[in-house]
Amino acid sequence: MSRFWIRAAALALSLLGLGIAMILASLAFNHHRYLEHEDLLREVVSRQWTAERLTQWLKDVKGAPLVAVPRSPADLEREVSSHGGTQAAEIREKAGRWAQVRVYAAADMLYFVFFDDAEVMRDFTLVSRR
Repeated sequence: MSRFWIRAAALALSLLGLGIAMILASLAFNHHRYLEHEDLLREVVSRQWTAERLTQWLKDVKGAPLVAVPRSPADLEREVSSHGGTQAAEIREKAGRWAQVRVYAAADMLYFVFFDDAEVMRDFTLVSRR
């Protein structure tokens, strides 16, 4: 076997290994990013904050403004259809259980947050904007 083919094979294997490493790193980063947002919202759910308190805190502390408060089923469907992605069915199901839904834009994620009749946060669904 000539040196050329040995070097070409070594280069191809190196590039393949680099590609696999980059894909795995990207997957790990996305998983970590999702977990950070999820942990934050799980902590807030345990505090039983009101919609007003959560909205103010997300805006002031996390830089995550309120982007939508669907008032009707049609408004909710518009938000879910345009932003729900793969979590659309989950959002619809949770929205059927709770009195109010609010949508917040947090960096590279959307938070669909569900509140009960007393406007206390009860659940959430994360949607990646990537």
